[in-house]
This record gives sequence, structure tokens and C-alpha cells, in this order.
Amino acid sequence: MKEQNENINNDISDEFDLEVMEKEAEAMMKLRFITEENAEFAPTEGGFVSLRMGEEFYHRIQVYYTFPLTHNTSYISIREPDEKAKEIGIIKDLSKDVSQRTRELLMSQLRLRYFTPLIEKINNIRDEYGFAYFDVVTNQGHCRFTIHMGGGSVVHLTDTRLIITDLDGNRFEIPDTGRLSAKELKKLDLFL
Repeated sequence: MKEQNENINNDISDEFDLEVMEKEAEAMMKLRFITEENAEFAPTEGGFVSLRMGEEFYHRIQVYYTFPLTHNTSYISIREPDEKAKEIGIIKDLSKDVSQRTRELLMSQLRLRYFTPLIEKINNIRDEYGFAYFDVVTNQGHCRFTIHMGGGSVVHLTDTRLIITDLDGNRFEIPDTGRLSAKELKKLDLFL
């Protein structure tokens, strides 16, 4: 029994190396600002973006807004592309801290990440077994998508502005529910 407990303790200590975890936590807490002077962004063949910062090279990076609704050109987060999305650094202001070429490159990545078609017309919403099936017309064309009825799939940004997130994580926006017809509002009534 004692030997079994020692083996378990060894397995746990191998899994949780406190020194490594402390170093990782310290690195995550550091805030690095990215500027034109310390970083070079470049497009890749696959349509992604690479980054060189001194001796560090990232074959691919991801670009995130930190304040998407209020400051969409300030405090842009540059992250590694894996599932942890570890932050590499922050660009304080896209209009001041990087070149026009870099700004355009990063903005194109942001547009892809935050692609949010505007719903212009609601053809139908069908509720079935805890899911809502939308049939809509957006500024990008006709679209059908499905959401979970519970769990925050529909978020009220204001009294009349909605963000709807489908099962695949795609976002759709209704900028002003007041512009919808009475018939469309009745279909949407379940979410208002």
C-alpha cells in the first residue's frame, strides 16, 4: 500500500512541476507591447500571418480584440494559434504603433475572426427540442443556422441590438429590432 501511494505521489509530482508552473504563470503575467520597432508581421502562403520578435518567430499568430465593442483599434491582442491562445503581446494602438501595411494585414485577420453578418430579414424561426432553427436574410445573403434555446445564445447589447451565436460559434447581429416588421418581431419574441 505504501509503495502504491509513493507511485501515485511520483505521478502527481511529474504532472505538476511547481517550478515550471510558476515560470509559465510569470511569463503570462508579463505584458509585452508590440510596436513597429520590435516586431515584424508578414502574410503567409496559407492566408495567415507570421510574426518575428527579436529571436522569436511564430509561423502563425491569431489576432483578437480586447475591447471589441468600445475600442476596436486599441489594445489588440496577438496570440499563439493553439487551443490555449497564449498571448504574445499587445498592440496599444493600431493607428499609431504599426505601419499602414501591418495595420491592413491585422485588420483583415480581425474581420475574419469577428465576421458578423447583419440580419436584415427574418423569414422563419422554428423551435424544436431545445433548439431554434433560423431562416434569415443577412447583408451577406440568405442563411440558415441553429442555436441552443438556453445558455446565452442570444445576447442583448442594448434594448434593440442583439448578437446571436449559433452552434458553430458563428455570430449574427440584429442592429435594431425596431426596424423589423411586426411579423418578424413575433417570430423573435421568444428571445426578446
